[in-house]
Amino acid sequence: MKTHKLRPLFRLLLPFLLAAIAPFTALAQETPAGETSPQPGASPAVEKSLLDLFNAGGALMWPILLCSVGTIAVGVYCFLQINQKKMMPKTQESAVSQYMQHRDPNSAYQLCQASPNVFANTMSAALLKVNFERDMANKPSMEQAAAETLMQEEQRLMIWVNYLNIFATIAPMLGLLGTVTGMIQSFDQLAAGRSEPSDLAGGIGEAMLTTAGGLIVGIPAMFLFFYFRNMLQVVIGNIQKSVTFMIDVLSGELKLEAGVHTHDAVQEDEAAQ
Repeated sequence: MKTHKLRPLFRLLLPFLLAAIAPFTALAQETPAGETSPQPGASPAVEKSLLDLFNAGGALMWPILLCSVGTIAVGVYCFLQINQKKMMPKTQESAVSQYMQHRDPNSAYQLCQASPNVFANTMSAALLKVNFERDMANKPSMEQAAAETLMQEEQRLMIWVNYLNIFATIAPMLGLLGTVTGMIQSFDQLAAGRSEPSDLAGGIGEAMLTTAGGLIVGIPAMFLFFYFRNMLQVVIGNIQKSVTFMIDVLSGELKLEAGVHTHDAVQEDEAAQ
């Protein structure tokens, strides 16, 4: 079941994983076109593995690797947590809607407490403020409690999404730092009187590899940040509409016909507006 849920995430990350591997694979296997034998006096080309390229990037490749691991871990967590089914299950929403129509806040509260999620937590906060002795069942207090809880839930999930932004910012900066240190190393070789290409290759290689590594991590992290941020905003907006509608039903401001589902009623109300 979990493997089935992770398949869409693998399809989402597969292009970025292929793009991340391709540059290093090309560097590791690249040979000059048309060359059949090494020229006299020239050393033969040495094929490098991905591990060799990683080691050639220097010490800064390790924090870049940590950023990549963090990006994958946070991306998987956000994929599992930030979606409509997880944050507002349709069956639970339908059941709570039925309780709202029958003005049974106790049963609705027990259902929300039994299966906590963003929608359930928001409804629970609103249901705690129900008071049928006051006008419209104390609707203003219910709306305020729901809004505060929903904002807290959004902030809680947004903390994880912001980690992706952190990785997307730090990884290219680490790559840029590696570029600087690599060029410093090459200039140190020149200052020491060693001007052969082989003397400068180490520093230049470190500069290019760290830059590539930082970008390979930063670009997917930035994409995932915007993707999950927008997804969170959409789902939070849907939860807000659904909770507001149910509060209106419970307070008696709106009356639903028998058999009308909450989603259909919300869509009809939006179309009328």
